[in-house]
Amino acid sequence: MADSPSSLTLSRVRLGAGGPIVRVRVADGRITHVMAEPDAGAEMDGGRQLDLDGRVLLPGLWDAHVHLAEWASARHRLDLAGTSSARAVADLVRERAGAADGSVLYGYGFRDGLWPDAPHKALLDAVLPDRPVALVSADLHAAWLNSACLALVGKGDHPTGLIREHEAHEVLSALPAAPADVVDGWIEEACRAAAARGVTGVIDFQFGDTVVDWERRSAQFRPAVRVSAAVYPSRLDAAIKRGLRTGDEVGADGSLVQVGPLKLFTDGSLNTRTALCRDPYPGLEGTDGAHGIEETAPDELVRLMRHAAAHGIEPAVHAIGDRANTVALDAFETVRCRGRIEHAQLLSPQDLPRFAQLGVTAGVQPRHATDDRDVADRHWAGRTERAFAYGDLLAAGARLEFGSDAPVSPLDPWLAIASAVSRTDDERPAWHPEQRLSVPDALVAAARGRRLIRVGDPADLVVVDVDPLDAGPDTLRAMPVHATMTNGRWTHGTY
Repeated sequence: MADSPSSLTLSRVRLGAGGPIVRVRVADGRITHVMAEPDAGAEMDGGRQLDLDGRVLLPGLWDAHVHLAEWASARHRLDLAGTSSARAVADLVRERAGAADGSVLYGYGFRDGLWPDAPHKALLDAVLPDRPVALVSADLHAAWLNSACLALVGKGDHPTGLIREHEAHEVLSALPAAPADVVDGWIEEACRAAAARGVTGVIDFQFGDTVVDWERRSAQFRPAVRVSAAVYPSRLDAAIKRGLRTGDEVGADGSLVQVGPLKLFTDGSLNTRTALCRDPYPGLEGTDGAHGIEETAPDELVRLMRHAAAHGIEPAVHAIGDRANTVALDAFETVRCRGRIEHAQLLSPQDLPRFAQLGVTAGVQPRHATDDRDVADRHWAGRTERAFAYGDLLAAGARLEFGSDAPVSPLDPWLAIASAVSRTDDERPAWHPEQRLSVPDALVAAARGRRLIRVGDPADLVVVDVDPLDAGPDTLRAMPVHATMTNGRWTHGTY
């Protein structure tokens, strides 16, 4: 894509979903004019003009929760999505094993919450005993390894090969990784693919030294999207020592790469039954972990949040279970800082208004509501009216920002919009339809709160061929994106 000229007028474009036909002028990466459209033959002085023939111009979309290296790598791994049992996964591994050359066979995307059988190293050993196999769950909270892979990471005595939570992250980090330049190439490609779906920015929660990684990448290529790079606790003091604050521009193209929030954890996930809940999981009553797990003690959570906030780094707290969300909101109330709660999947009614009262953004992933409805019905039985409660959150005044949690769900904001609007992704009726959002509200959440295209805003824009107000769920999911502009530069389209 060639860079746009210093001044560009988009003519005969519809200003937002259901909006009027206008002209929009872009110069130096900003919106400089929004004007009523004159008759078709009228011309504007100066700069280039582009006739968009009545297409719809929307604020650029964001994915407010991705793991970019994981997503980019998953696009090159064995796809386990849709497998219905541990045995079915083992059969797929057998079919796709390839040569036993000693390299690790990576797979991604299994969901075992409803399986009739349990993942076990013996199943993988039976189909591929000599080549290391590492399979990552769809929620990124578990890893399933065969004996050869367990030996590779010093876990040869592990009884089952199914490893969860922090131990899983440690094990996966210890495995041989693709070279950094290869992964960076995959990430550049994934960013272009995201731009093709109207994405102009992401918050990258990839585990590791994400800020430094993006400083390196931005010296090699200009990403097709803006990137807000998260900080993890192990790198917090180093970031503070550098004087970095959330929102600071870093890297070779500082206008596109910024320091993001501090990522903290209160609990695990629903599919692994480690989300921290007030009520026990069915069948686990009276056992250790019956209510899920506490990843970070409340006092330590407050300490880390206070330390970060004092140096201008905003916290983003992972909380899925209702007890975990209460703990996270209590910490925000104690520290009194800006920030985010990531996921907010199961909420106590008394916590709904606290998001707005405390100014805490709810970073949510609507595709999870439709993907996990059956798991929630089983493991959160009797409580699902307050699961993925986007309608209630919005009614209580909360700010919602949509993400995918890619690779947990594909990096495609239209899937999130369609799921939020329809609350179903198949032929079944809407799951808890009372929690549906309107198309305009879903678009705002997908654009990080931008409802309008205004003079002075960054020229982060998406042009679509169908007015979202006229689109059903299937059309929303497959929304034809005509062009995408980030910082005044076309990142998708033929202009």
